[in-house]
Amino acid sequence: MAEDVFEGDRESERNEQGHAFELGTDGPDVIVVGVDGSPTSLRAGAYAAGLARRQNARMVAVYVISTPAIAGLAPSASGAIEDSIDEAAREMREQVRAGACYVGVPVEYHAVRGDPYTELTRLADELRADAVIVGASTQAGHRLIGSLAVRLVRAGRWPVTVVP
Repeated sequence: MAEDVFEGDRESERNEQGHAFELGTDGPDVIVVGVDGSPTSLRAGAYAAGLARRQNARMVAVYVISTPAIAGLAPSASGAIEDSIDEAAREMREQVRAGACYVGVPVEYHAVRGDPYTELTRLADELRADAVIVGASTQAGHRLIGSLAVRLVRAGRWPVTVVP
């Protein structure tokens, strides 16, 4: 019986035995997880932490702060709104830190302002993420207009895991 060996056109190197292997790793190197304090995002964070621990990957938690629409309508309240946004970011940082300590995985935390899809894709591209993990949306309207998770999947730039 004949044995066939097929090699792809990918860039490869030869190890000491002369066998070809791919440059890179078998699992994810950088995992980006979106967190917002919701139960599904906290489960996504826990899933990402377990994956990062098993794969010895870099985990990056991203908290995207969307400025409330009312902020533009009430300029006199902008100071109070800014304070509450800053407080929410600090609370999320503490939740991420506590979760990282509990699981024993180092986590890089980013709090950014803007649209969640835009900011998650920007950071995932910037960090050369191998995987993006988000919690499933619990909002009924997202079944009609699409959720963050659906938009990330449609972008087709990384494997996306949606945690229920």
